[in-house]
Amino acid sequence: MSLAWIALILSGMLEAVWATALDASKGFRRFWPSAIFLLTFAASMAGLAYAMGEIPVGSAYAVWVGIGAVLTAAWALITRQERATVLRVVLLLGLIGCVVGLKAVS
Repeated sequence: MSLAWIALILSGMLEAVWATALDASKGFRRFWPSAIFLLTFAASMAGLAYAMGEIPVGSAYAVWVGIGAVLTAAWALITRQERATVLRVVLLLGLIGCVVGLKAVS
């Protein structure tokens, strides 16, 4: 696996962190979640930009969003902010399959 793919995967993981921190910041009214959002957002964008130097934009963006979306949704299920249903889990597994598929054909 190339460094670009590793950067992309880590950047997707950071997307989940910044999305969760953004929610916890309550409209940027809480300092620490806001600071975490800003730092992880910048790092996530930098990693995505780096990865796009080697990976086509469509694949890179789809993988980045997919990783971030699945991890953000999984965290919401784990922390019980959202209710886990069979359909929700199946759809998240479908997203994971699509991300893996994009990596396989890229």
